[in-house]
Amino acid sequence: MEKLTEKILLEKGSPKTNTLDQIKTLNLSRMSLKSKDLPVRLLSKLHCLEKLDLSGNTLQEFPKGVHLPCLKILDCSNNDMEDVVSLESLSNLEELRLEDNFYLTVNDEHKVIFLLPKLRMFNGKDISSTGHHIRHGSTEILRKRVIAVWERTFSLPDPVTQQSLASVEKSFVKDACTQIKYGPSSLSEYTKWRVEMIAKEYLQSLMCSEKEVGDTTPSKKDEAPAGRQTCDLGAKMTTSPQKRNRNNTDITAEVSPRKSSRVSNAATVEAQESPRKSTRLPSSPLKTEITLSSPRKHTRATEATIEGSPRKSSRLESVPQKGASKTETPRKTAKSPAVSTPTSRLAKCESPKKAVKDQPTPQKGKQATAKTEKGTPLKTTKTKDTKVPQEPVSLQPLHVLQCHSRQDSPDDFKTQLWACAFEPPQDRNGDIGESRTVATCGGETLCVIDCESGHVLKKYKVPGEEFFSLAWSTVLMSRTGGSARPCNILAAGGIRGLVKLIHPRVNLAFGEFRTSRKAISIIRFSPCNASFLFTGTYEKKIILWDIGGLDRDYNFKTSKLLVLETGSTPLHLSLLPGSADTHLLSACDKGLFSFDIQISKNTQKRNEEMEIVFPIYKEKNNSHRTIDGLSFLSDDIVASKSHMQGSIYLWSWSATWASWNGKKKEVPAVVLAELQWSSTDVPYLSLGTCPGYGYVVCGDEKGNLWTYHITKTVMENFKTGKTITATEVLEWPSPVRSGKGPVEGPSINSVAMDPDLRYLVALTDKNMAVVWRRASH
Repeated sequence: MEKLTEKILLEKGSPKTNTLDQIKTLNLSRMSLKSKDLPVRLLSKLHCLEKLDLSGNTLQEFPKGVHLPCLKILDCSNNDMEDVVSLESLSNLEELRLEDNFYLTVNDEHKVIFLLPKLRMFNGKDISSTGHHIRHGSTEILRKRVIAVWERTFSLPDPVTQQSLASVEKSFVKDACTQIKYGPSSLSEYTKWRVEMIAKEYLQSLMCSEKEVGDTTPSKKDEAPAGRQTCDLGAKMTTSPQKRNRNNTDITAEVSPRKSSRVSNAATVEAQESPRKSTRLPSSPLKTEITLSSPRKHTRATEATIEGSPRKSSRLESVPQKGASKTETPRKTAKSPAVSTPTSRLAKCESPKKAVKDQPTPQKGKQATAKTEKGTPLKTTKTKDTKVPQEPVSLQPLHVLQCHSRQDSPDDFKTQLWACAFEPPQDRNGDIGESRTVATCGGETLCVIDCESGHVLKKYKVPGEEFFSLAWSTVLMSRTGGSARPCNILAAGGIRGLVKLIHPRVNLAFGEFRTSRKAISIIRFSPCNASFLFTGTYEKKIILWDIGGLDRDYNFKTSKLLVLETGSTPLHLSLLPGSADTHLLSACDKGLFSFDIQISKNTQKRNEEMEIVFPIYKEKNNSHRTIDGLSFLSDDIVASKSHMQGSIYLWSWSATWASWNGKKKEVPAVVLAELQWSSTDVPYLSLGTCPGYGYVVCGDEKGNLWTYHITKTVMENFKTGKTITATEVLEWPSPVRSGKGPVEGPSINSVAMDPDLRYLVALTDKNMAVVWRRASH
C-alpha cells in the first residue's frame, strides 16, 4: 500500500486546495517514510511548492528525478541520509536542514553547498561566504592543478577513438585524484570528488576544442598543426606506530577528533628482520626486566615498561585511507590482480594455484536438538544449519597491506597485528548485503579495510596503546520521536585496559570505559544480545558488561553483569551457537574451560563448571595446556588446538557435555577427528572457521595458510582414527619490494573469513595484512 497518495498530499499541504499545483507548503515529517515511498511523478506535480518538511523519517536519499522548480526551503533533518548528490535537481533551494543524519560527513556538506548555487542557509547558519569560496575560489585552484597534471603527462590520443579516449580519461582522472591534495585531510573525499568532476569536464572541453579546430580549414599559407590551449595551475596517510611491550601502566591517549574519508598511504614495503617468537611457553606469567617485542609472542609479561604519550584527549584520530602499502610478488600467473596506490606503482599479488568456479551460496538445512545439562537445563534455540558445499573453494591473494606502520614508516616490519573481524552485513531496505569490510588491529592503530579494493577506509590511532582484540556488534541508536536505528559499532581493547567504542560509519570514537588495571587480551560481543560484551584480561578474569543502547548523542551506560574467574589469561572466547546466553568456552593459557553465564542465577562471581581436557595432555605429560586456537565449525563441532600440538582437534560439544556428571572438574573432549598441521613451536597462532562452507583455516610460522574443507564425506571418515591432511596449503605470496627481493614468510597470528567465504584475511607478526579472494570465472 502506498504511503503517499494525492489525497494525503492535499491533506498535509497548505493552503487547502483541490489541486496539487497550488500547494505551497507541505509537511510530511515523522511518517516513517523511506526513499522508495516518495512517488516521483506525484511530487513533481507540486509546481508551486516552496517549503517541504521531510524530517524525522528514514530517507537514505532524496528521490532522483523530482522536479520542484519553486522549492526554496527543505528540511531533511533526522533521517538516514547517505547521499546528497540527488539534491542537485533542486537548483532554486535557498534553505536546507540536514542535522541528525549520522551517515553524512563534512564532505557531504561541501558537496551539497557546491551543488546548490542559491543555497544561503544551511542547518540554520548563513553560509553565503563559505558557499562562494567552495563554488568559486577552491574550484579555480583545483582546476589549475588539474590542468597542470594534464600538461605534464597527457595528450589527446591520435587517432581519437572511443576506446582510446576512455583509456586516457581513466588514467588522467586516476592520476589527478592521486596527485592533487588540497585542504585538510578531513575533506579528502570531497576534494577527490571535485577533482574527478573537473578532470572530466576539462577533457571534454579539449575534445570540443579539437573538433572546432578540425572543422576549420586553414589556408595553405597559415596551415599548421592544431595547438592545444595550456594554462598554469595553482591546492596529507598514516600507517601505524611500532609495537610496544605489554604492560599494565595507565597511559592517556592523545587523540584527534578529525573526520576524514580516504587519505592516500603510498608507503611501500621493505623487508626487515622481525623478532621471532619464543620457542617455549612457561606455565605461568613470567616477571622479567628484559624488554620484549610483545609478551604475546613470549611469556605474556605483565610488568614491562612502556613509552607513551601522557597527553590527554577524548577522541581517537580518524584517518581514512584510500590505499595502504602494497607489495608485489615475483610469481606470474594468468589473471593476476593488479594492485596500485595513488602515488606509486605497487604490487601484484599472485597465487600459484589455478582458479576454480565460485561455490554456490550455502543452503539452509535442519539442525539437531542439543541435550540437557545435568541438574541445570541447557537452554537451546533452533538455529538453521548450513549445507556445506562438497567442492573446495579456490583462494588467491589479492592485496598485501602495510597499514599499521608506526609514523607511516614503510620500514616498519615490527608492529605485530593481532585480531581481525568482518563487519556484520547490514539490512538495506530488507536486503542483507555482503560483508566485505574487515577491521584489523595491531600496534597503536585500528584499520577498517574494504577487502575488494584494498582501500583503508578508516584508521584510528591511540598513541601509547597496543590493541590486542576487537569485535563488531549491531546496536540500536535512539532517535527523535522514540524510534531506533541499527548501527554497527566496533569495540577494541589492549594494553591499557580500556575498551574503545567506535562508530566507523560516521568517523566517531564515541566512548571508552575501563575494564581492568591490566591489559585486555580478548573481546567478544554476544550474538544473542547485541549490547552484551565479554572482556578477558590479564587479571585472569572474564567480565560480562552490558553497554546498553545509544541515544542520539552517543551517550551510553555500562553495567557489570558477571565476573568469571579463569585462573590464567583468557586467549579466545566462544559462545555456543545454539545457546549463546547459557554457556561460554574460554581458551586460556592453562586450559579450556566451560562457564555457566546464565544471568538469571544470583551468583555474580563464578568459577568454571568444568575443564575440557584433550589426549595431547597425556601424551606430553600433562603439558600443552595452552589453548591458542578455538572456534565453532558448526552448532556442535568445535575446532581447537594447543601450543606445540602440531595438529587441530575437531570435537563434539554436545557429546562432551553429555559425558559430564556434574561433579568432576576435568572432562575428556569427545574428539571426532584430528587435522594435521604445522609442527611449529611458535605460540598464539590462532585458527578461524567458516561454518557455511565447512572451512577451518590456520596459518603457520612461514606465512602459509592450512585450509581444511570439512564435508559430509570427511565427517563419515571421522571414525577411522586417521589424521586428516589439509585440503590445501596456501603458500605465502612472497611480496616483493623493488630492489629488495621477496619478503620472507612471517608468522600468521590471526585469520578471519566472511560468512560467504568471498574473502579471507590473514594478519602477520611483520605488519602485513594479506587479503585473499575466492576465485571465480
